[in-house]
Amino acid sequence: MVGGGGGAGGGSSNMRSVSYVQRVALDFGGSLFPHAICLGDADNDALNELVVGDTSGKLFIYKNDESKPWNVRSCQGMLTCVGVGDVCNKGKNLVVAVSAEGWFHLFDLTPHSKHLDALGYHELPAADDQKLGFKQHIPANTKVMLISDIDGDGKSELVVGYTDRVVRAFRWEESSESSEHICGQLVLLKKWLLEGQVDSLSVNPGSDCAPEMMVSQPGCGYAILLCTWKGQKQPPIEKTDSSSTSRESPVRDVILHQTSGRIHNKNVSTHLVGSIGRGYSKENSGAGLFALCTLDGTLKLMEGADKLLWSVQVDHQLFALEKLDVTANGHEEVIACAWDGQTYIIDHNRTVARFQVDENVSAFCAGLYACKGERNSPCLVYVSFNQKIYIYWDVQLERMESTNLLKVLECNSEYGDLLLQLNVVDGDVPAIKDLIHKTLYFPEEQLKSPPHDPLPATTSSLAGIQETL
Repeated sequence: MVGGGGGAGGGSSNMRSVSYVQRVALDFGGSLFPHAICLGDADNDALNELVVGDTSGKLFIYKNDESKPWNVRSCQGMLTCVGVGDVCNKGKNLVVAVSAEGWFHLFDLTPHSKHLDALGYHELPAADDQKLGFKQHIPANTKVMLISDIDGDGKSELVVGYTDRVVRAFRWEESSESSEHICGQLVLLKKWLLEGQVDSLSVNPGSDCAPEMMVSQPGCGYAILLCTWKGQKQPPIEKTDSSSTSRESPVRDVILHQTSGRIHNKNVSTHLVGSIGRGYSKENSGAGLFALCTLDGTLKLMEGADKLLWSVQVDHQLFALEKLDVTANGHEEVIACAWDGQTYIIDHNRTVARFQVDENVSAFCAGLYACKGERNSPCLVYVSFNQKIYIYWDVQLERMESTNLLKVLECNSEYGDLLLQLNVVDGDVPAIKDLIHKTLYFPEEQLKSPPHDPLPATTSSLAGIQETL
């Protein structure tokens, strides 16, 4: 995967291209909506899988570097969004798939030993397959979905965004009947009505570190949705069949925000991602980091509602936004993808790296995936308009920022001693550059001691410099 063209303003001098990332191609052949793809631990084995739902109602789960799906399930309707999480609050992940027609599906893919073949693949009788699933009808026209604790009570909620600018929050209510299978129902907690289209849902820590439910709004804006049921003893009850939707009374409880005074195109779609990791330091507290991108190429990193950390303008149409730690330092980089496959990776200091895939992209996600070696590694997943899925795995960079070889050498404890052995003064930059150049390209000349050198170069000292380099 080779970096391509394109430009960026506001920090583009730090932009560089990245190439030579390993790729796996998967058998798919279907069509899907942009949010019908995700990475997560679908079978609770501590290794992440890829979950994909298509417009025909098929749900595919891919494992490792196998090109064929590990598990396939059938759902009702066109799947618009999928997810993996502890939506039932039972301490284990389930796979969630929601269709445009309003069918909510749950699948427990935790392996049952009596049904596994020699390779660990599922071979379930039809009757058992049905018992491990659940289906319920909720309001139709679903678009995006989030499984997260949005009210800070330690339990996960299901949040669904709709094409009619509505967002609903549900919670799983367990049935009183004792059963080893999924038994219960979704109960409505709240319904919000937004002014603009909903393209992303996310959670971000507020100034008091409590989670805030965020929804993207057109024109590089966003809204905070208030979870007012926290103070209520009984949440509002809504029947989830289609006949009840006309009796709903929408509630606002929405706080709108614009991220700058600059006039944005109010119709341009916006995506956001929150709770961006900022390292392992315990000193970090208060409002969390979140990022926004727009279809017209704007990228922003925010700390809380009012603090803009950076803004970048690119000449590509950005339709997807993710977060991923590609440097293994605990700081999650912002990953933005354009329709033409141009992918931007931007750190907290506005340093930019780019990937370019060979085909136009219809869907994108990023995260951890266990492609090889029985371990999760950073991955970028692309779905092309030719109905192919490509996983670029083990995407890791030593560092994001540009660096200087002299500064790197100065951090080496043996570097100063080796300079003394070679009679080079520490701090004499021209002499050090000349030494590095000759050591890298003409090491045999360095073994010839100049007549005026009181401390001749030795094989061991030169070898030490070469090893340091």
